[in-house]
Amino acid sequence: MKRTIQIGQPELTVELRRSSRARRYSLRVSAVDGKISLTMPAGAREKAALDFLHQHERWLRDKLAGQPEPVIPAIGESLPLRGKRHLLVAGTSRAPVIVGDEIHVPQTGKPLGPPLAAFLKLQARNDIVPLCDILAARVNRKVSRISLRDTRSRWGSCTENGCLMFSWRLVMAPPEVLHYVVAHEVAHLVEMNHSPAFWRVVEQLDPDFQTWRGWLRANGAQLHRYRLAVPS
Repeated sequence: MKRTIQIGQPELTVELRRSSRARRYSLRVSAVDGKISLTMPAGAREKAALDFLHQHERWLRDKLAGQPEPVIPAIGESLPLRGKRHLLVAGTSRAPVIVGDEIHVPQTGKPLGPPLAAFLKLQARNDIVPLCDILAARVNRKVSRISLRDTRSRWGSCTENGCLMFSWRLVMAPPEVLHYVVAHEVAHLVEMNHSPAFWRVVEQLDPDFQTWRGWLRANGAQLHRYRLAVPS
């Protein structure tokens, strides 16, 4: 069961979620889009939830104030690609193209987000697919299928039948970060858990994984600042 309520001035919109597994109130502010959610025990009274929210309103506002501002792509702005800033320049081609440290974007009079999202997704596929095959071969496994999405809660996933999923926003990060995430998910083809044995496989595939895992934890939310519509 979900519903939204507003508190304070200016208003904050909070999504209330009841969960049979919740034993206490759990308040969360998304690092991606600033959405606020409060998970509460199934039998909790809504008045008690409102009291809890009012008690934590200052914390919520401080948390929101500390989040990075969203970036709307525009000519003259820059976009990270493989860890480097690329200037967005008006171009004449039908799709975005890389020219040195620039990305030339076609001028159609429409928002730049959708074509740039499609462009980044293609770049990510070009990097991720061959790397998956290379790393999977090193652990004597095969990948069944690879999909790319604009996920908010995870950078990658692996199913028991060998299907891997990745966020295409990884191509905005340094290549070593993308390599770590691919190694992480390929390692799940061997160990479908996060046991010490799993991390040994990750280390086998990426000896420096701790460095890039730390980078993603510290900087991953920055990749979601860019307001790019998900291509169909």
